Amino acid sequence: FAELHAAVAGLPLASSRVLPGIILRRDFAAYCPAGGDLRAVLVTEPLRTPLPAPGVEFVVESEGQYQASLCWISRRTEALMKHLQSNNVKLLLSSVKQEEVVIYYAKLYGVSVVESLSPEEIALICEITGVSPYTPFGDNIHREITETAVATFCQPLLLGSKRCVHIGFTSVCAFQPHCLILCGPVDGVNEQHAAALQGAFTMLQQLFKRVDL
Repeated sequence: FAELHAAVAGLPLASSRVLPGIILRRDFAAYCPAGGDLRAVLVTEPLRTPLPAPGVEFVVESEGQYQASLCWISRRTEALMKHLQSNNVKLLLSSVKQEEVVIYYAKLYGVSVVESLSPEEIALICEITGVSPYTPFGDNIHREITETAVATFCQPLLLGSKRCVHIGFTSVCAFQPHCLILCGPVDGVNEQHAAALQGAFTMLQQLFKRVDL
């Protein structure tokens, strides 16, 4: 319920509504408008290519080596974002904050980015879409990307004064997510309404729970 409702203070209760899809309560780190169905990937690690492998010490002996290393990282990161574009990926959903070089190349290659997703939001998206997070680094970063979800829309949404991301996913299960927008004059009223609705949904779950006799 926490991931499927959003509270907006300062608006009348009559402004409350139900929207299809899910709402991520943060703004785009990069927004590249695109029409039609969008391929999306989930990531749980930084996409800026690390220089050393895990557990390997990397020694830089001169300023020239350091600058060359930065150039290599930039080219490698660009290659990864270009690879996403070539696989028709238009949306990147990240549980970590990505570095500026990733955001720069995402904008350059037309990939929208939403970052700092919570573990609960990642789990919800995985449940809806049936996909697992994409791991870009390995023996071959240019392999075909199969861990993609389909978003029927992805757009900015203004809730009060807060900019959010509104996404509709093609669900692989019977669960068709909708998000409840709760409006009220102050936060306290919204919290009371949210608690009452959550209690009502819990009661309905128990009421319609299958009983094996």
